[in-house]
Amino acid sequence: MNTPPEQRETLRALARASIEHGLRYHQPLPVRPDEWPAVLHRKRASFVTLHQEDRLRGCVGALEPERPLVRDVAMNAFAAAFHDPRFAPITVSDYPEIELHVSVLSLIEPLAVRSEAELLQRLRPGVDGLIFEEGRRRGTFLPAVWRSLPSAVDFLAQLKAKAGLPPDYWSDTVRAYRYTTEEF
Repeated sequence: MNTPPEQRETLRALARASIEHGLRYHQPLPVRPDEWPAVLHRKRASFVTLHQEDRLRGCVGALEPERPLVRDVAMNAFAAAFHDPRFAPITVSDYPEIELHVSVLSLIEPLAVRSEAELLQRLRPGVDGLIFEEGRRRGTFLPAVWRSLPSAVDFLAQLKAKAGLPPDYWSDTVRAYRYTTEEF
């Protein structure tokens, strides 16, 4: 997408405003896409990731573009702050310590692979986000996860665990998809 710097700041400010609105009114900031720059009206998928004291504090997003980007960012920021089931909701006292990242996803690309070795060979560490699916089990890691799991083998093993599968799991019905992000 190549989001211009001023629109990156707009999306970050929007995410913060949605969290602040949530602290006051217990709902996401209402967003009318037509009140925003046209490039932000396009349907795009995003994730909003929150950190507190260098630890994950919330991360919620969408993998498929289903709503205008400005609405997606506002909804995901609110959900990351108040509805990520792994964490207690953000409080007013937590808020000043929250570091916020917005990731805008590219379209998802299926990876036709026949083996785990082939998947590992096709992965681009530090670049690819990955979706791993087996039946009803599904997990994803954003490209930012490579910072803490730089080995492709570890990255994939932890992603399988996130999807509820053993780290050495493989079958002929596994599906994998990759995507990239713009993170700001």
